[in-house]
Amino acid sequence: MKTFFRVAVLLLFFVLIQVESNGQCAMCRTQLENNVSNGDIGIAAGINLGILYLFAAPYLIISLIAFFWYRTSKNAKRNEYA
Repeated sequence: MKTFFRVAVLLLFFVLIQVESNGQCAMCRTQLENNVSNGDIGIAAGINLGILYLFAAPYLIISLIAFFWYRTSKNAKRNEYA
């Protein structure tokens, strides 16, 4: 119960705390706007691909943890009944 309470408090802390952050520095934003307005969308597409990569990484890590946790618990139950 103590572990659950600690995890719940920590999760609540991270959910409720907000930190303001800028998506891009002013120079990067200006450069991207200039490139897009001139018809060159290659750099902007690269930035967007990088954002998608950073977006997907945490979900991949959580999925791997869940998979290994499931596999370990399944093997533990199998060994328990054997």
